[in-house]
Amino acid sequence: MTILGHNYIGGARSGKGDVKLLSIAAATGEAHAVPFLTATEAEVSAAVDAASAAYPVYRALSSEARAKFLDAIAEEIDALGDDFIAEVSRETALPAARLQGERSRTSNQMRLFAKVLRRGDFYGARIDTALPQRQPLPRPDLRQYRIGVGPVGVFGASNFPLAFSVAGGDTAAALAAGCPVVFKAHSGHLITSELVADAIERAVKRSGVPAGTFNMIYGDRVGAQLVKSAGIQAVGFTGSLRGGRALCDMAAARPQPIPVFAEMSSINPIILLPQALATRGEAIARDLIASVVVGVGQLCTSPGLVLGVRSPELTKFIEQLREAMAAQSPQTMLNSAGLKTYGGGVERLSKVPGVVAVAAGGSSDTQAVPHLFKAEASVLFTKDAPLEEEVFGPATVIVELESREQLIDFARNMHGQLTATLQAQPEDLRAYQDLIALLEHKAGRLLVNGFPTGVEVSDAMVHGGPYPATSDSRGTSVGTLAIDRFLRPICYQNYPDELLPAALQNANPLGLMRLVDGEQTKDVVKDSRTA
Repeated sequence: MTILGHNYIGGARSGKGDVKLLSIAAATGEAHAVPFLTATEAEVSAAVDAASAAYPVYRALSSEARAKFLDAIAEEIDALGDDFIAEVSRETALPAARLQGERSRTSNQMRLFAKVLRRGDFYGARIDTALPQRQPLPRPDLRQYRIGVGPVGVFGASNFPLAFSVAGGDTAAALAAGCPVVFKAHSGHLITSELVADAIERAVKRSGVPAGTFNMIYGDRVGAQLVKSAGIQAVGFTGSLRGGRALCDMAAARPQPIPVFAEMSSINPIILLPQALATRGEAIARDLIASVVVGVGQLCTSPGLVLGVRSPELTKFIEQLREAMAAQSPQTMLNSAGLKTYGGGVERLSKVPGVVAVAAGGSSDTQAVPHLFKAEASVLFTKDAPLEEEVFGPATVIVELESREQLIDFARNMHGQLTATLQAQPEDLRAYQDLIALLEHKAGRLLVNGFPTGVEVSDAMVHGGPYPATSDSRGTSVGTLAIDRFLRPICYQNYPDELLPAALQNANPLGLMRLVDGEQTKDVVKDSRTA
């Protein structure tokens, strides 16, 4: 199928090679906001059925076979060349350099999960050998490892058309876990989604995995049917609090409730501690504004709230922050819907009593204008917490607190966050251990200096946090721990060795580090079971 232009009509792809997507040529090649058809109920059902049929076959593949599949996806993504980058740029308004970096991140996270599969620690293998002579009752032979939960519904994010989209982290983690994926394409970058889906389909054919391992649906109002479909066993979502909460409620109301791993809302507070302000306030102000406006503020970790205790250094810092923001320029957002939402957020903040706009980076009706707001400390403690409602775009609010105690009080009652950042010197950290303890309870990632906009894809990264940052703070949507969301434990009792999964067999053919009778070891297991 060839994509001919930006006038786009959607449908569904079932994973069996039949493409229901239609496209029509745009005579001018310009992007136009036109209605697109929504996948029918039958098409969504076909996509879920294809994933369900693929699941037992795909789950049974060796971890090496799945790793080779992920490597193949990575190779196909890397092969998407300059024409692809230009197409995505036209559709999203993102610059080529950003998209080239995001393409590399997307393929590299596939390779990272392939490494996880080859490493094997995701199995979590545990073995308690039989104790037939134990009194008063013998212990059976017990062996546990983890398997994929089943088909996963994944929703594309608006702000990362590659890295959090069709072949993004949720898809990579689910496929690594042995779970087929039904992907809901985001309406803001449908052409991009189709081109990446084509790359995954090529990898499916190259690797010989079941055809229904990857599926994609398009259109409005199809997400609810996807979440409610009996074949779907878990959901990955990145988006608004309203959207994520709706999916969580739908999933909980199913006859068989399923988990929704939703990344939703975070203001990522920056806390300015006294010695840091005194020694490097100007540099912090400059770098903070750069973090606020990078990517037009369309990042999950954009700092939306800045806190400091009243002091001459803070007064000077606020003026430096104001000057740095005033020097910014309007920028183009990903789509008109995002611009409208950002404009609404700026207007809402402007109307909050005790909040004033102190700087704006230019003016524009068609681009996002960066904004700096200043709020009275009392606004932090109002019942509806207006400063903790995310404004998705290049805006931030600074609050001048009255005392250290007021800062502690806010941290104690703050909503859950993806990140919390301390601008601090060593003496600050020693003096604010009580604050740090509170932040550990409220954030998924705690930074000392630096800024949260920049999420490393690695083993130790946590991109999650307590509600409303995510719907389940026990996981992450970035980094290799993301695979845990789509795995469940299963225990085999008194199973014949030759019929056990390779990860649990006595000979340890995969060479795994396993917990055997309470000790970590790669040794062969001496089977003490009686005949």
